[in-house]
Amino acid sequence: MATRIDGKALAATIRERVKRDAAELRQRGVVPTLATVMAGGDAGAESYADAQGRTARELGIEYRLVRLGATVAAREVEAALDGLNRDASVSGILLSQPTPAGIDAFALQQRIAVGKDVEGVSATNLGMLMMGHAALAPCTAAAAMECVRASGIELAGAAVVVVGRSNIVGKPVAALLLAAHATVTQCHSRTRDLARVTREADVLIVAAGRAEMIRSEHVKRGAIVIDVGTNRGTDAAGKSKMVGDVKFDEVEPIASWITPVPGGVGPVTVAMLMANVVEAARRARV
Repeated sequence: MATRIDGKALAATIRERVKRDAAELRQRGVVPTLATVMAGGDAGAESYADAQGRTARELGIEYRLVRLGATVAAREVEAALDGLNRDASVSGILLSQPTPAGIDAFALQQRIAVGKDVEGVSATNLGMLMMGHAALAPCTAAAAMECVRASGIELAGAAVVVVGRSNIVGKPVAALLLAAHATVTQCHSRTRDLARVTREADVLIVAAGRAEMIRSEHVKRGAIVIDVGTNRGTDAAGKSKMVGDVKFDEVEPIASWITPVPGGVGPVTVAMLMANVVEAARRARV
């Protein structure tokens, strides 16, 4: 039976480190500050922003929420981002999503200054990551790496399979793994005989966005399984519940380590966002 990687406990450890680092920066006169630009009035985005603010302040990070109207034009969002780019007191900038219809979130994210791109989604940060240079990594990819490291595995030379090729998880986590000297295979929706490939993995990272697609036949006994998926499923009584991309009950008895959903990668992702804010503040003052 696999050991469950407790994302909440791991996130708490990372938050303590971030809190210490933020305090050290403050002693040097540097106040780490995260600014979120919210265009529109999505209820989920509002809730996420509130949680961000609480977490940031608990860790000694200042938090600003820039609310723009539901009928805001793209040029107004651009102006807000440009102002934050110029504001030396702001360490990191985040564009809240979803954005209103007709507003290109990708284009707006590229407008954020590279050094303040704490979500790690700019073409420059992703390009630097792919080239093996220091960069602010996408938070979920970084969180998946922290979960892998929590297992204690030596990644150098390990066979790792990543299922998924998104720009915010699949591709960047593969780059981080390569930087750690793992041997990486990347799979996706067009991969033939997926189970044959995934059964070779010492570490299997799944970020495909398909509920419970990875089952017992996909996993080598003793593998480390990191489930990045968040999907809506149903329990035995037909009630809605959150499930990952891994069929947990089937895979847990086979794996050596596994992340549950919820409570695995998710909590660590928020902690890594805050870690990126403090790192961005440190770099800006070097």
